[in-house]
Amino acid sequence: MTAELDLIESIQSALTDRSGGRVHTWTGDDAAVVRARDYAVTSIDTLVENVHFSLATHSAADVGWKALATALSDLAAMGADAGEAYVALVVPSRFDGSLDLVLGMEELAEATGTTIAGGDVVSGQILAVTVAVTGWADRELELIGRSGAWGGDLVGVTGELGGSEAGRLALESGEGGSTGLVRRHLRPEPRLAEGTALARAGATAMIDLSDGLATDARHLAERSGVQLRLELAQVPCAPGVEPVAAATGGDDYELLFTIAAERRAAAEAAATVSWLGEVVAGNGVVLIGEDGRPVEGLSGYEHA
Repeated sequence: MTAELDLIESIQSALTDRSGGRVHTWTGDDAAVVRARDYAVTSIDTLVENVHFSLATHSAADVGWKALATALSDLAAMGADAGEAYVALVVPSRFDGSLDLVLGMEELAEATGTTIAGGDVVSGQILAVTVAVTGWADRELELIGRSGAWGGDLVGVTGELGGSEAGRLALESGEGGSTGLVRRHLRPEPRLAEGTALARAGATAMIDLSDGLATDARHLAERSGVQLRLELAQVPCAPGVEPVAAATGGDDYELLFTIAAERRAAAEAAATVSWLGEVVAGNGVVLIGEDGRPVEGLSGYEHA
């Protein structure tokens, strides 16, 4: 048995089918066979070494967790239930952590009810991980996109912002930092339950914050053909993070959403949210400082 086949067998042995019978045929065959629900929601993400992560700061298990988390976060932003994941690894000869990488991924899969249903392993010059995920819904009305915001809607966000970027800076400086902030960077948590609950509460548009509030809010505004007016003072900041840094840091994977004002209580019952502002006629995003004036030139995180 070659080393590659041995690795594939070890990976297959480490995985668990937690689909409740939806997955008919999975790892070990030529393709997966899945019993579908009415609506399939599919997304794909790729993480590349020295672009999206560094092995100097991330363990192999951290890389696996993050790769699955970034893909699942897209399902959260659509309000879909997690389903299956399909993984492709490009592995350089110097890297011996492939099984640990998959075990880190499987740890998050267990926490989110996801089944890693198939994949591929190939050799390459640099470590890269591609994850395709499929989520599910039974009705079209259970799903949500970026294009439904209306004038008069409130703008809310889940959780706290800026923690992942603060954790990244702490790791790269080698000076340490809050354990919680470092974990936010190494092992982000996709807000699947919150996404489903907010969609059912009546959210009109939603996006996950992968590139930072300043950038991702603009994506939502553009798709909806509206303007978002957001107050920096209302941005929920991770411990020790200033509002501007919280608005521009990436990889938080919280959910930014809009909802009719009369549905405010429903949103607050669905998730822990902070209210940032409102939707008005116009285009783009206006970030308002404590002096009441727009703050110019803010943008989200860009990968090197």
